[in-house]
Amino acid sequence: DSGRPDGRRSGTGRRGRSARRCAAAELTAEEVGALVDEYHRSGDRRLRNQVVEAHLWVAEHQVRAVRHAAGASVEDLRQTALLAMIRAVDRFDPSRGVTFRTFAARTIEGELKRFLRDRSWAVRPPRRAQELNLIVRKRTDELAQSRGRSPTVGEVSASLDVPVDDVLAALEAGRARSAVGLSAPARDAVGRRPILERIGAPDPALASVDDRCLVQSAVDGLDLRERQVLQLRFVEDLSQPEIAEVVGVSQSYVSRLLRSGLDRMREQLVS
Repeated sequence: DSGRPDGRRSGTGRRGRSARRCAAAELTAEEVGALVDEYHRSGDRRLRNQVVEAHLWVAEHQVRAVRHAAGASVEDLRQTALLAMIRAVDRFDPSRGVTFRTFAARTIEGELKRFLRDRSWAVRPPRRAQELNLIVRKRTDELAQSRGRSPTVGEVSASLDVPVDDVLAALEAGRARSAVGLSAPARDAVGRRPILERIGAPDPALASVDDRCLVQSAVDGLDLRERQVLQLRFVEDLSQPEIAEVVGVSQSYVSRLLRSGLDRMREQLVS
């Protein structure tokens, strides 16, 4: 993962983090506010990317704080943090008197907490399923690019010469994460604060848990790529061009995936 919105590779390790901190230090709070205001007026994503790149170290700091909390992969946490940073630029209002650094840190922390809540499961998948998940995801992307549509589970199974049940188990493993006791201290937390304190207040959306279960059931019936673009569109609130940039496909392909995914969900919900 390059860690940059434009896809170019940034510095890694201590030297990379130091360089990013220096880049942030070169922008005053007033300059960041001016860049964000101009981005909101013009829609020029180069301005947004400039703000994001100057604050990548903030995202990395938040990822390091929770990377052991629930067994989530650092790759997934970094992607979640980067998307949260982009949303922070979109939502930031300099006139409210809060610095962007503070606003971005809070936004990223909230998104990571939600990600960990959604990904924490009570049962860890078998190691074979976890390892196969990476292979299935890569082959799914390859087939989607070559065929111009999301492949079915059967097509992925045939391409890998792996039983359909194993492919399904691998896909399920991609959503599963090991459960950690909420009273247990986070392994990397200063002062060993309980994980419960990191998760925060109860989710008010639980009041509509029945509806959420129905929707989740419909989402689970979608292809892997359809689920990904629907999450980016309706959960992360990205536009189709932004989704195409994040996923690495054309905007027309994103549009087809959104349409097919919504049609299939509608069929599931009304049946």
